[in-house]
Amino acid sequence: MSRILFWVGLICLIVFAIRSKIRSAQKRAEQQFRDAQQRQQAPGGPAGYAPRGAQKPAIEAETMLECAHCGVFFPAGEAVRFDGAIYCSKAHAALPPN
Repeated sequence: MSRILFWVGLICLIVFAIRSKIRSAQKRAEQQFRDAQQRQQAPGGPAGYAPRGAQKPAIEAETMLECAHCGVFFPAGEAVRFDGAIYCSKAHAALPPN
C-alpha cells in the first residue's frame, strides 16, 4: 500500500513541476510578445519599423472595362481603343464587335 502512495505522490509532483514550467514559459512568451507590440507602436520605434502614419498608401484599384468583342472585363491600362470601341487585345480590335 505504501508503494502505491509513493508512486502516486511522485507522479503528482512530476505533473505539478511540468505544469509550472509550462506556465512560466507561456508568461515569458506573452511578455515578449507584448514588448514587441509596444516597440512597434511607439513613435520612432526600432530600426526597420515605420511609424503607423508613414506607411505606404494602399494601391488603388484600376477601373475595369469590357471588351466590345468578347465581353471580358480587364484593367483600363490594358485597353486597346479602335473606332470608338474598347477591346482587350489588338487581335480583338481587328475583329468586328459582337
